[in-house]
Amino acid sequence: MPEDDDPGVSTIEMHEEFIQHVESGGRKITLLAVIATVAGAYFAVNYFAQLVVFPYVLGITSQRVNLVDPGLVAVGALSLAVSLLWLYAGIRDIMFGRKMSKRIREIRAMQARAAEKYGLGSGDA
Repeated sequence: MPEDDDPGVSTIEMHEEFIQHVESGGRKITLLAVIATVAGAYFAVNYFAQLVVFPYVLGITSQRVNLVDPGLVAVGALSLAVSLLWLYAGIRDIMFGRKMSKRIREIRAMQARAAEKYGLGSGDA
């Protein structure tokens, strides 16, 4: 059986392609997670200021609208909750991206050690 038709070789090649795909996707995940984290933090601070700081700390209860209106407070609280969930998702994605990158580096190091041990070249497929 030729080496190119060997199922083991095909499996290794597919694994390598998958790892390369995950590596390139990891950078995109990290970038999107940072954007989501910044946006979530901005909105969370903004809604917290509207719900707590302006009416209760600074004593500003009305400008053009009544900041202590129950409907407005409910919408603000819901917006704050969604923002905090967005912030949480962004932070979790950043942690996932870092963990994934660390694991890929470990796999690459293991591949390099195996290649050196068995004399297979650089370890890259």
